[in-house]
Amino acid sequence: MKGHLSAQLLWLLLFLQDTTGADELRLVNGSSPCAGRVEVKHQDQWGTVCDDNWDIEDAEVVCKQMGCGSAVSAHGRAYFGEGSGPTWLTVIDCDGDESALWDCRHSGWGKITCYHYYDTGVICSGKNSVNLPL
Repeated sequence: MKGHLSAQLLWLLLFLQDTTGADELRLVNGSSPCAGRVEVKHQDQWGTVCDDNWDIEDAEVVCKQMGCGSAVSAHGRAYFGEGSGPTWLTVIDCDGDESALWDCRHSGWGKITCYHYYDTGVICSGKNSVNLPL
């Protein structure tokens, strides 16, 4: 019928709409691309990860996902400065072998508003993330 979408085309369009705003991860305010405050893009908007129990297993997942090697350190309490925007992920609990940060246990996307004072950060072993004396 002219002017009507088929059911298959409608499902395809709905699928594409869900995947075009795909989640992303970045590190900001660090001294290299492999160090900084952890930020997540969800629903086409960047926000922060907030956790007062952020640990090395959580940081390990971020470093691996970013292609930055292993976690050297995990930082909480806005070590790399406070972010802005929504707090997308809170109360993160990773085992360390997840392929993406959002695959770890968490409170749900944007479910808890958190002070940016608790924004998380990482330093990874990747290139130029740590300047150790020779």
